[in-house]
Amino acid sequence: DCRTACAVEEVLNDWKLIGNSAGNFSPEKGAYTSGTWGEKSQDIHFADFKFCITHYFLIQECEKDDEKDKFEEDTFPLAIQDLMCMNNDFPPRAHCLVRWYGIREFVVITPGSNCEAIISESKCNLLLSSISISLANSGCQIPMLVQVQQKWRRMYAGECQGQGVRTDFEMVHLRKVPSQYYHVSGLLDIFKSKIGCPLSSLPQVNIAIRFTYILQDWQQHSWPQQPPDFDTLLGGEVGGVEFGKLPFGACEEPVSELHLATTWPHLTEGIVVDNDVYSDLDPLQAPHWSVKVRTAENPQCLLGDLLTEFFKLCCRKESIEEILGKGLTEDEGKEINDIGSALSKLTEPATTVPISKMSVANMVHSARKHIRRHRRIDESPLNTDVLNSVLLYLFPDAAVERTPENSKNKTAQANSCGKMEQDKNSDYNLFLQLKSAPIDSLTYRLALCVCLVNYYHGGLRAVAHLWQEFVLELRYRWENNYLICGLAGGPPDLRCCLLHQKLQMINCCIERKKARDEARKVLEGSEKKVSRMSSGYLKSLSVSPGKSWDSWSDSEDEFFECLSDQGESEAPPADEEKDGSKSKAEGRLHPYNNMTLLNSSEPLYVPITQEPAPMTEDLLEEQSEVLAKLGTSAEGSHLRARMQSACLLSDMESFKAANPGCVLEDFVRWYSPRDYVEEEVVHKKDNTVLKGKLSARMMIPGNMWVEAWQTARVTPARRQRRLFDDTKEAEKVLHYLTMQKPADLTCHLLPCIIHSTILKLKEEESVEDIPSIKKNIQQAICQASKLLHPTIQDYKKLEDFINQLIAMETVITQARSLKAKFSISESEKRDDTDELKKFVTSLLEDPEVEVIGAGQGSTGRIIYRLFINAQKAALLTPKDEDFVHDRKTTGANNRVPDFPSPAGREILLRARVPRPAPYSKPLPQRLFCVLMREEFRLAGAFSSDTSFF
Repeated sequence: DCRTACAVEEVLNDWKLIGNSAGNFSPEKGAYTSGTWGEKSQDIHFADFKFCITHYFLIQECEKDDEKDKFEEDTFPLAIQDLMCMNNDFPPRAHCLVRWYGIREFVVITPGSNCEAIISESKCNLLLSSISISLANSGCQIPMLVQVQQKWRRMYAGECQGQGVRTDFEMVHLRKVPSQYYHVSGLLDIFKSKIGCPLSSLPQVNIAIRFTYILQDWQQHSWPQQPPDFDTLLGGEVGGVEFGKLPFGACEEPVSELHLATTWPHLTEGIVVDNDVYSDLDPLQAPHWSVKVRTAENPQCLLGDLLTEFFKLCCRKESIEEILGKGLTEDEGKEINDIGSALSKLTEPATTVPISKMSVANMVHSARKHIRRHRRIDESPLNTDVLNSVLLYLFPDAAVERTPENSKNKTAQANSCGKMEQDKNSDYNLFLQLKSAPIDSLTYRLALCVCLVNYYHGGLRAVAHLWQEFVLELRYRWENNYLICGLAGGPPDLRCCLLHQKLQMINCCIERKKARDEARKVLEGSEKKVSRMSSGYLKSLSVSPGKSWDSWSDSEDEFFECLSDQGESEAPPADEEKDGSKSKAEGRLHPYNNMTLLNSSEPLYVPITQEPAPMTEDLLEEQSEVLAKLGTSAEGSHLRARMQSACLLSDMESFKAANPGCVLEDFVRWYSPRDYVEEEVVHKKDNTVLKGKLSARMMIPGNMWVEAWQTARVTPARRQRRLFDDTKEAEKVLHYLTMQKPADLTCHLLPCIIHSTILKLKEEESVEDIPSIKKNIQQAICQASKLLHPTIQDYKKLEDFINQLIAMETVITQARSLKAKFSISESEKRDDTDELKKFVTSLLEDPEVEVIGAGQGSTGRIIYRLFINAQKAALLTPKDEDFVHDRKTTGANNRVPDFPSPAGREILLRARVPRPAPYSKPLPQRLFCVLMREEFRLAGAFSSDTSFF
């Protein structure tokens, strides 16, 4: 006993819970619900038995020092004062001891997690004695209770000590309510007998009553949400339009119960009658109504299921070959290799056969036919109609027959699709934050299709099938020079996901290849006029002047390598190379700012230059790693500089071809003007002239610019080696896409799906107008931007994040259900509608919501009608007709009650009574009674004067 008391006392000292806790301020109304509760725990041992001691307290501002000085020595402890406070009766969200006793701070001792419950009476008495000793020794004035009996019973006993006062906390718990205590009159008898007032007339007993009614029958408002029928949606001519929309909503009723609490907060004995014969407690007349809803646990939601199933693909390890069968992918690989070898022959310098005669399209179609020949229709993972609808949705330009005549129209359509992205994207910055892809882009649409195909049309095998067909379509477009619709022009956008960059890279390759093939046709058309036609054609192209070293423009100028059969004819004669005549200049665009060459009076011309090679982020990373591995040695630095100056060397060669007789200073004046410094110099004849020279950094020995200038040949851009090999890069991208597993594809598309999900949540929330969801969506965007940017993603955190998105969908569907229940759309008065909307929103955010006007207000009348309809449905069914007839014949009231029997009755009795003698101080006495169908609980706090006893 003493050892246990010492252990408890030691903890109280460590937590500084000793001394006077008196005060004269009461907690504000609703503070127990809206305030923040803190707790701290510690384990204590007695012999082989382990206990956990926990301190619960309401976090509140400390009272001022001058208020502390006003405390009197004999003031009751705060806990004893709280017994009579009426500001926080029946708090909807608090510890059960807070609800039963109204205290704001207390200490609880419970058996350890693996220890048996304290059931025997001797052990209970021993522990309670230890508590009493520790409170007396430490001077702690905070209530201390110990949990006894089985944990599920929530039985507590304990005490609180102060200056000359002690309060005992006692409890009774039964499974059934004794009939004589089912009403207020019987409970008053228990209360009076327990306090045993020695006075002849008992002081007034204050009564607070709460009855709770549960509405479970929502049949008159069945949940209307049904899963979409995608088979029907895909039956149209174009079909697949619905693939651009994510489903939303719960498939089952998301709100299971409505709890109505009718409260009479301030009554006194004699004012209210409630016994086994008659009761004044009509719920419709209760002065205070409050409501809370109980939602279904994890209701099935369409968007949530879609996300969950899609995310599961991230953990699959199978390759396309393993999913669709090894024979299939081997056949496909053979066809692709044949195509690759054909294309490699096309790019060899010696070939002169036009690409149109190679029938590359026939090769692709034969590959497709070969695949379908080996796959029976019934074995196809993805239904043919669904597949065609998806492909038409992804590639809308495929609905038009592909012919060379309408190629230009397709190009314009592809470019317009790219521009459409930003025009339609009202939330443009969102995809940048999430590193996904623009709305309506091909990548964004692909993500939606993969997600929907996975959920509705076959799972993993259907996804593998769709991806295989998608890559085949990309290869077909690459081979036939058809731009991919739904991608913005220009180099890959590094702000988007890697898959989007890869698709943009293919488009870049197609653009370069188209321009090169068209130039080839022009040059082959008339061998006698090669020089004139090529020059005129090049000038007609949309080319851009050279760029500065620091910045490259995003224009789409093209370049062409020299064909082997006409390279010799274009080379200038050796004897003409010395005179620097204007006739040998090649690849000129236009004069540059009226400048002339330093060593002659010839104008300085801007050359036609090659575009720098576009790169995706993974290629940039590889290049950075290679450059970093070269080290810091002189040889490594030199090699690094040569690798980085490939574009510079190309521009120098173009500049030399366009400006015969030029020097490095001429090139610097055009390419990097800030590296050419001009100064005013006074001549002998007092004439001021401008004299220029290279900057200091250009004069450093071993400067890469000087070395590159010395090695640069006189070669126009069209005869230079290509900086960007479109054939090689396109094949690399297509190979990369072919080798992607469904899990890899899912990881690539996950940012787009989360992007689409957030937009869907924003769209649905804007209809329901739920402030908490609006705030959560903004937080989700910030969280997603951190989770999706790293190369190696944390799947556990992503799974938790997806669960947060699902929770938002659930809340929105709950709001939709409640609005239907309360007939908000049918409300005639605007004020009533606004009040109902606010009420529904509060139901989802707050643990309990007050009904303005109680049963007489507009919201109260709707709730009342819901209960009446539910009662009629429950009591007037055909099965109950005999029961109703019996009631009529026996003379019973045949009227259907408006409300069912209360599911729970809570009665709170309080009084100030002198105990144990008539001359003792009037002290707070409290009894909280809970009456439910299978539970009867009395939680009493009875105070006694210990000054002379």
